[in-house]
Amino acid sequence: MTEEELRKLEKEVKKTKRLANEQAMVLHDLIEDSLPEGYGELLGIAQATYVACKAWDEANQKLIAAQSEAA
Repeated sequence: MTEEELRKLEKEVKKTKRLANEQAMVLHDLIEDSLPEGYGELLGIAQATYVACKAWDEANQKLIAAQSEAA
């Protein structure tokens, strides 16, 4: 894998981590500020948080594998 491809993967990991953190903050805010009244939003926000974290994990695993191959 080229250095450019590794940098692209690193950028993707940073992007997905940022998005996962943003979604986690939405979930945190709901829990802290809106429950129990906002319980109707909980499943949708929790699912979106799960999807964002899974996207980060998949991107991170690709990067780790690529770095291992390059070493």
